[in-house]
Amino acid sequence: MFNFFKKKKKKEEVEKKEKLEEAKKEENASSELENDNSNSDDKTNEEFNKFNEANKNNELLESQEESIKEVEKGPETKEKQEEKPKKETDAKENNPNKLKAGRFIDLSKPGEISKETEKKTEEIKLDENDHQENKETNDENKDNLSDINAEASDNASDEADNEKESIFTRLKKGLTKTRDNFTSSLTNLFTRNVKIDDELYDELEEILISADIGMSSTIEIVDELRDEIKKRSIKESKEIYPVLKEIMINKLDEKNLDNKIKVEDGKLTVILVIGVNGVGKTTTIGKLANSFKKEGKSVMLAAADTFRAAAIDQLKEWSDRADVELVSHQEGADPSAVIFDAIKSARSKNIDVLICDTAGRLHNKKNLMQELDKINRTIDTHAVNSIRENLLVLDATTGQNAVSQSKEFKNVTDITGLILTKLDGTAKGGVIFPLQVEVEVPVKYIGVGEGIDHLQKFDSNSFVEAMF
Repeated sequence: MFNFFKKKKKKEEVEKKEKLEEAKKEENASSELENDNSNSDDKTNEEFNKFNEANKNNELLESQEESIKEVEKGPETKEKQEEKPKKETDAKENNPNKLKAGRFIDLSKPGEISKETEKKTEEIKLDENDHQENKETNDENKDNLSDINAEASDNASDEADNEKESIFTRLKKGLTKTRDNFTSSLTNLFTRNVKIDDELYDELEEILISADIGMSSTIEIVDELRDEIKKRSIKESKEIYPVLKEIMINKLDEKNLDNKIKVEDGKLTVILVIGVNGVGKTTTIGKLANSFKKEGKSVMLAAADTFRAAAIDQLKEWSDRADVELVSHQEGADPSAVIFDAIKSARSKNIDVLICDTAGRLHNKKNLMQELDKINRTIDTHAVNSIRENLLVLDATTGQNAVSQSKEFKNVTDITGLILTKLDGTAKGGVIFPLQVEVEVPVKYIGVGEGIDHLQKFDSNSFVEAMF
């Protein structure tokens, strides 16, 4: 039997060599080969039935099949070897006799399966595999799409949380000097003194005053602390720390001041920025414009500081950085005329926020204060029904001088809010307390760095937390 197969193998090799020479003629001969294959099926089925009757021993048949497989490995490629078991298994499920007949055909008539036929078989299998892969890919894509949507929702929430965290981080970093001086002193006080007595309260007053919290605010904070300690029956000094923090937050909020700038849809908000020379008005305006722009508001700047050299150029640079429009005249022009043109332009373009820069001035400069009064009348006349904000910019490094400036400006013009700059460069960040508690003007923005994103909305809770 094995010799028979070896002879057939040699015959197969001879026939394949002939077929290689006749490769160009295979397309025309393919139809004839198919007819031959159908005739051979009947012939081989009859032969196989005789073969099956003569070999009823299943174990012998299996050994013979193994020999057949060894013979088949010679002329077939690795890919065909992998395909054949799969083909045989499928055929066995449908018709066992047909499977065995098919295998017998491969042995008896190996040359009858042309390369074209093998190619077509492979293409069919590939198409089936591609179809299955596409189906699996589509299912995966659907799953991935739902995962992406869910992830996008989670990312949006995470981004909002990260934004809040980054803002507080910047605030805490900006108040490093204030915190290091203030917190270290408090820690030493509360850990050193075991007994709660007048000496502890006196030292606490000194610490608060050194942080520029102000005499009046300091006395009020300490008095409230005494009462709370009695009410809560606090016996250890280390328990005072959280109580003090709570009192300071409440102190900043006790006047119920509005720390937000109003911006309404369909209404123009006009912000007039004033202050003395060197406090950082122009820089603050650029940062303020960027803040509104990030909130989705349309912003326009007015260069009404026509007195200081290069003030217009400086504001132009900030308008470019914030990507907002700038209205300006030549140096030395009437500031009121600039603001008039800016209001007209903002109205025509449906701008949400118009921010007006002004020249630096002291409260005791009569001519400059008259000029400021003229600017206010221009806004009142030509920006009817608009939301008004007069923001005074103060330098936090000046400490109690900032408090004095706010009081003086408040006496000569209407001040709706404060912007406190350069908090990152001072250990006296507590100046915010007398500004809100004593002067009773809300702090609306604080500057904690030189970057365009380092101007932050003031929040009493976040501020006190950053101080501690």
